[in-house]
Amino acid sequence: MVREVLIYPDRRLKLISHDVESFDAKLHTLLEDMKETMYASDGIGLAAIQIGVAQNVLVINLPDEDGEQTLESLEEIINPVILEAHGSVTYQEGCLSIPSVYEDVERKESIRVRYFDRDGGMIEKELEGLMAIAFQHELDHLQGHLFIEKLSYLKRKKFEKEWKKKIKEGK
Repeated sequence: MVREVLIYPDRRLKLISHDVESFDAKLHTLLEDMKETMYASDGIGLAAIQIGVAQNVLVINLPDEDGEQTLESLEEIINPVILEAHGSVTYQEGCLSIPSVYEDVERKESIRVRYFDRDGGMIEKELEGLMAIAFQHELDHLQGHLFIEKLSYLKRKKFEKEWKKKIKEGK
């Protein structure tokens, strides 16, 4: 089922998510809903909090060389943590909760992560490139943060002014 994506400045986006304790049918339904919502919104990642569920759950699906998202490349990520992080890279990010806004954000270039799959199996792996960026972006959501918080003071003020104008105009 496609769920509504919370849009900034919805206060629920500031909530800190909690670890999943039961890897059950309820979690599986949440993962399916998140996947459908992400695809319907043309996204490459979605955190559960973006649909109002304060649980440490992410889905990420990077497009292949042809721009297609396949089920084989879908990552279901539960209770994620970053164990190590190295380097620095700047990438132009967007967010389903802040539609049509794209800004350069600095992130770690490579990360070593640990998380669980839908059945509670632990996974540890190295991530780099867009996958590392998407993982960090979505993990920020679980901690109540949005990518715009990483902008410089002046860029953030400019964003806030333009965003308020956009909301006022009903766009």
